[in-house]
Amino acid sequence: MSVPTADTPAYASYPSLRGRAAFVSGGASGLGAEFVGQLAAQGARVGFVDVDVERGRELERRLVDGGADVWFAPCDVRDVPALQAAIAETAERLGPVRVLVNNAANDHRDRVAETDVALWDDRIAVNVRHHFFAAQAAAPMMRDAGGGSIVNLGSISAHIDLMDLPGYITAKAGVEGLTRTLAREYGPWHVRVNCIIPGWIMTEKQLAERVTPEAEASIERNQCLPERLYPDDVARMLLWLAADDSRSCTAQKWVVDGGWM
Repeated sequence: MSVPTADTPAYASYPSLRGRAAFVSGGASGLGAEFVGQLAAQGARVGFVDVDVERGRELERRLVDGGADVWFAPCDVRDVPALQAAIAETAERLGPVRVLVNNAANDHRDRVAETDVALWDDRIAVNVRHHFFAAQAAAPMMRDAGGGSIVNLGSISAHIDLMDLPGYITAKAGVEGLTRTLAREYGPWHVRVNCIIPGWIMTEKQLAERVTPEAEASIERNQCLPERLYPDDVARMLLWLAADDSRSCTAQKWVVDGGWM
């Protein structure tokens, strides 16, 4: 998580998030870890899950040592009962979940000709199915608590010319449709549902595996803004959507891509 210094801007704080319970899937690394850290820095009480137990435990330890109220549970989001149980346990430990961040995903490259039924089903399960069932588990407690915010993570990949990601791109396009229908379903409960569409974000994984000179040239050619985008750029949008400051915003796509789309 980025920490403002004398040479960097001080960003907004959100009093409505203080003491509010949040749940983040895929929170051990990348964007998810940034979301967990930024929510905790706002005073939210954060539960998060991931299959990467080592990184999850380390993030939990570091944030708790810094005074945050954070709880980690190992969980594969493809195991829907385990995911919903983790959401329920978060509520027991930290209070009713008022902020749900459906972040977990896997953008593993798959060639169309080599994709079979099992692989296709796996890509859908890890990239969109859990969004629905996490929302199903969290929305009733949001209703009973007076409202809440669900933030689904989409992807610019559903809108640009990428290849070898058929299941991932299909799932991410589905996240946008799911956002719209859940917003309509849960609006009467004062539960807002929005979708963040990040551009090419410089996570540790992307920097290690994807950012080549050709990729840098693509970013320079396609983005309106020349700067690289980092996880904290997306987290600032997440915080606003999670907080009551965005109380009238739902069923929308919020693009953080430097002007690529």
